[in-house]
This record gives sequence, C-alpha cells and structure tokens, in this order.
Amino acid sequence: MSIQFEVKRSIKVSKQMAYNGLLDLDSAKQWMQGLVGIKRLDEGPLQVGSQWLETRRMFGHEATEHFEVVELNEQDKIVLRCDGTKGTTGKGEFLFTYILASTNDSTEVTLNGEINGLTGLAKFFGKMMAGTFKKACAKDLDALKSYLEK
Repeated sequence: MSIQFEVKRSIKVSKQMAYNGLLDLDSAKQWMQGLVGIKRLDEGPLQVGSQWLETRRMFGHEATEHFEVVELNEQDKIVLRCDGTKGTTGKGEFLFTYILASTNDSTEVTLNGEINGLTGLAKFFGKMMAGTFKKACAKDLDALKSYLEK
C-alpha cells in the first residue's frame, strides 16, 4: 500500500515558465533548500529517461538520491521517480507528479507525492514520515515560487 500526500501552490508566472522552472536543474541551486549538488547521468535537455543524482543536506547529513524523468507532457505534467534502492534511503520508490493548470495570471502547481515499496519497520515509520515529506515538498514549492516570481 502506498503512502500519498498532496501540496498545491499558486505561482504568479505563466504555465510555461513554471514548467521550465521545475525542469531547470542548473538553476535549482538558486532556490532548492539544502542542495549540495546535482550530477546529471546523461546530457542534453531533460526528457523521459533522463537521470541525475541529487545530493542535499538534510537533518545535518548529506543524502544522495537517484532521480529519473518518467513522464513529460509539455506545460501540463511532470512525473519524477526517485529510486530509493539506488540512493542513501536504501529502499522504496518515491513518485512526484506535478500537474500545472493556468488560473488567470497564475499557474496552479499541484504536487502529488507517492511513496511505495517500504516494508516492515520502514513502512511503519514511512507513514509517520509522510508529514515530513509533505512539509519538505511544500518548502521546495514555496522556494521555487519565490524564485520564479522575482
């Protein structure tokens, strides 16, 4: 059974600008909290199948996770997968689905997060950690909003 959460933010930029902002790994260091670095595992523009390692400082330690672009629907939807078995987490699968919708002079970004593949004690603590994941994702969207609205 998966653990799910949702975060919504309204960003006062065009849908295209919000979409590009979510995919611009080079500018992530300007807004993403705790980001130590991103190492692309391929070249060129992000596309389905693109992968990277993202290292952040969290809870006083560096953690590196493996991300992959699973789906791109220009301006409307981005799906990213974090394979916990290839990173510091060591288990689980984390899916981040961003849905973008135009509203007057803004773009509403809805992030649907899903955590799968946790077992035993990790599953128990995973349910308790869902709130922590949601707060971290909300902080990221708030930081992206501030960055894009400048």
